[in-house]
Amino acid sequence: MEQLAEQGHRCVPHTADVRIEAWAPTRETCVAEAVAALVESFVDTAGAVPGPEREFHAPPADDEDLLVNVLDEVIFRMDTADELPLTSDVSDDGDGGLLVRWLVTGTDAVELVGAVPKAVSLHELRFGREDDRWSCAVTLDV
Repeated sequence: MEQLAEQGHRCVPHTADVRIEAWAPTRETCVAEAVAALVESFVDTAGAVPGPEREFHAPPADDEDLLVNVLDEVIFRMDTADELPLTSDVSDDGDGGLLVRWLVTGTDAVELVGAVPKAVSLHELRFGREDDRWSCAVTLDV
């Protein structure tokens, strides 16, 4: 079995769509890793300079819905504001939701290297605690 770092993310082979996986010691860090995996699945951010900070509040929900809400927001902001997060800071809002802070860059500052995601699929969505870490697997419709 492959030994994974304490936290990280990757794209995994999937027919027709894109599948990402992320893992970390905490739920919030796992969500941040999933955001990084989403962005890196279709753009090369090397050389992009972080710009303004953006904030998003994911309202109280179960863990899977929180993850989907955050990833959907990334896709929404890409489509409507032409920006992508370069860094993510995710924290528990103390009320069952998540507070997300991103340093963003314009979509024109990154190089397209893959299919652009259109939505987060609920098919085979997985997010939860496994042994000593949180992990998720998400399919992105492209």
